[in-house]
Amino acid sequence: MEPSRCPQDVRDPVPRVDAYGFERPEDFDYAAYEQFSASYLVVLARRAAKWSRLLRGGRVVRRSGTVKRYVRKGVPLQHRAHVWMAVSGAQAQMDQNPGYYQSLLQGDGSPELEEAIRTDLNRTFPDNVRFRTTAEPCLQQSLYHVLRAYGAHNPGVGYCQGMNFIAGYLILITENEEESFWLLDALVGRILPDYYGPQMLGLRTDQQVLAELVRRKLPAVAALLDGHGVLWTLAASRWFICLFVDVLPVETVLRVWDCLFNEGSKVLFRVALTLIKQNQTLILQAASAPDVCDRFQQMTRGPFVTECHTFMQKVFSEPGSLPMATITKLRETCRATLLAQG
Repeated sequence: MEPSRCPQDVRDPVPRVDAYGFERPEDFDYAAYEQFSASYLVVLARRAAKWSRLLRGGRVVRRSGTVKRYVRKGVPLQHRAHVWMAVSGAQAQMDQNPGYYQSLLQGDGSPELEEAIRTDLNRTFPDNVRFRTTAEPCLQQSLYHVLRAYGAHNPGVGYCQGMNFIAGYLILITENEEESFWLLDALVGRILPDYYGPQMLGLRTDQQVLAELVRRKLPAVAALLDGHGVLWTLAASRWFICLFVDVLPVETVLRVWDCLFNEGSKVLFRVALTLIKQNQTLILQAASAPDVCDRFQQMTRGPFVTECHTFMQKVFSEPGSLPMATITKLRETCRATLLAQG
């Protein structure tokens, strides 16, 4: 369904509702967005042509050096669902399990699970016209189906707050419940193990890994947070649990997810480190714990994060070397510490 659009005058040519159905906020900077959009549309056209050649004749997308370069430079919207399904392994899982998603929907559900999901439906993207009960079709129903099916598929996780926002984005991009289900399974089951569920051990581990990476790469920032007693679980919790949804602008989140599906969770650390390094001066001016948290919120707004193409270039240059071996070793250490704490 195409979102409804408010009439625009000549001074306000940018629609009040974006391509994904999100209403722009009252303080939206239309002039700055138009300036960015003019240059980004050129990039998108160039990338779309390259992707069309790569996918010509129904060619299967497989992880490779070429695909990695292409993905880092952005997947066009018309190819995004197809590419995400391919590089994440979700397409292979769906092909190997025909009819499985429908069987989950037809099975008996847990009343507790269903109630938890229903409670969060109206809280999911209230600023998106496609998720409102007045929309036709209303994507809340698709969201309910995907989350209910996933809870039945993975009862060890069930449903956890944060999954609604992730599944909602998947539905907006794929416009297909079954594909959204298998992409959610790729994220929750393989790319981000133990992020969701009762203990959230994987999420808590990665927040501690981020803290250690900041100590190594940006020691002044780490010292400031330690001095004010600010925990990384407080400063950057939504960054990881929602995979930057409702934190960064929509298009920037999607560019991050392009790389997340292809390269894995290391991308999340690169994004976090880039935000912190770019705003190091701003953070170091903080005079109290609430001031630190406020500055972390400021970091996720403005031209730096809106200009998604430049932002993603910074993501793969600013943090410097970040070998997966380093991440793995830090995860082992931080996980052991958390388990020892009980």
